[in-house]
Amino acid sequence: QVQLVESGGGLVQVGGSLRLSCAASGRTFSRDDMGWFRQDPGKEREFVAAISWAYGRTKYADSVKGRFTISRDNAKDTVYLQMTSLKPEDTAVYYCAADPNPFGIVIHTSQVAYDYWGQGTQVTVSS
Repeated sequence: QVQLVESGGGLVQVGGSLRLSCAASGRTFSRDDMGWFRQDPGKEREFVAAISWAYGRTKYADSVKGRFTISRDNAKDTVYLQMTSLKPEDTAVYYCAADPNPFGIVIHTSQVAYDYWGQGTQVTVSS
């Protein structure tokens, strides 16, 4: 059974940091692009960051650029999201996702490109 399992969420104060992890199982994801999305209640799910399977190229939403860092360890089939300088507007459920059909140098930001999803982990930033 293919699974993506997120961990590392929690409650943090404004300006704090968290590191989310996403462990994959059931198949290797070393040739998938991996992404993080988030969703606040009442809002649409939005792209946060993604990393390509080849060369580890990254892409970020403007709202998190310079504060969040995505990385991956293919040997462990794990992807990470290091979040710093957290703001109240970063509060959301964070989802890990895998794009098994990466297209050249394009890193997809649309959730429709991602076939596998985790169950999500809650991040709450208190002011």
